[in-house]
Amino acid sequence: MTFELSVENRERILEIAKRYPHSRCCILPALHIVHHEYGWVSREACEYIAELLNIAPVYLYEALTFYTYFPQKPVGKYRIQFCHNIACNLRGSEEMITHLEEKHGIREDETTPDGLFTLTRAECLGACGNAPVMQVNDDYYENLTIEELDKLIEGWRRAAGNGKH
Repeated sequence: MTFELSVENRERILEIAKRYPHSRCCILPALHIVHHEYGWVSREACEYIAELLNIAPVYLYEALTFYTYFPQKPVGKYRIQFCHNIACNLRGSEEMITHLEEKHGIREDETTPDGLFTLTRAECLGACGNAPVMQVNDDYYENLTIEELDKLIEGWRRAAGNGKH
C-alpha cells in the first residue's frame, strides 16, 4: 500500500516548511498533519514526509518514537493515555487503569472491539500538580476519580450509540 496525503495537506506541509531555515524544522507540524488526516502515523507516512521535505526518514522516526502523542498504529475514536509517572501513580492512576480493564473491558495497548477506545500509558503528561491525569485525544482530564472516569466512559459510549440511554 502506498501512502498518500490529501493534496491540501501536502501543500500545507510544503507551505509550513518555507517558514523555517531547514525543512527538518517542519517535522512536528508534518506529523500533526498526518495524524489529523489519518488518526495515526505509519512508517510509510514518515517515508512520504521525508521525501516531501527532502530529509532522511530517520529524523521522522526519531520524533515519532519519542512523542507518545503520535500513535504508530490505528487507534479507537477515543485514545486514552494515562500518565503513570510517580505523581499520577501515587494518586491512583494504576487503579484507574485496572478499573478501565475490569469494569469497561478497555485493555491496555488494545482497541476495544467496537473501535471506540484505545488505552495506553504515557510516561508523563506534564500535569503532576493535578494528578491523576489522562489525555483523551487532545483533551486533558485532571484530578480524576473513578466515579468521574466512569461518567466520561459512559458518556462517550452514549454519544457513539453504544451505551445505556
